[in-house]
Amino acid sequence: MANYNKVLLIGNLTRDPQLSYLPTQTAVVDFGLAVNRRWKGKDGQSRESTCFIDCRAFAGQAETINKYLTKGRPVFVEGRLDYDTWTAQDGTKRSKHRVTVESFQFLGSGPNAGAKGGRDYDSGSSQDTPDAGPAAGQDDDIPF
Repeated sequence: MANYNKVLLIGNLTRDPQLSYLPTQTAVVDFGLAVNRRWKGKDGQSRESTCFIDCRAFAGQAETINKYLTKGRPVFVEGRLDYDTWTAQDGTKRSKHRVTVESFQFLGSGPNAGAKGGRDYDSGSSQDTPDAGPAAGQDDDIPF
């Protein structure tokens, strides 16, 4: 039997990311994502619902998310769904689903949208900084 676990989400952060470190000094960031759904009901009325999703990222991605994203900022998240279980302080068993981020991309436009530092970039590269592009004054050989 084949298995496939992939989650693609576009939404806005519900709170500022919370950065912490594992005992191995690996960065971990937790953040909430709100994803809206809009549709028209059978009666023709516009309806909307919001799904709140907990997300977690590790290592360099965690540090980048913590550095550039704040509450309310839009982001595209690609990851997998994980099921966490634990025992609460009162002894009860607790559980929840969470998205483990495998890649992400800042969304938005303008100088201050999508990133604390005013930069939007695709985090899919292995660098933690955006690609600078062609040098200033350098001509492109693109014919159009």
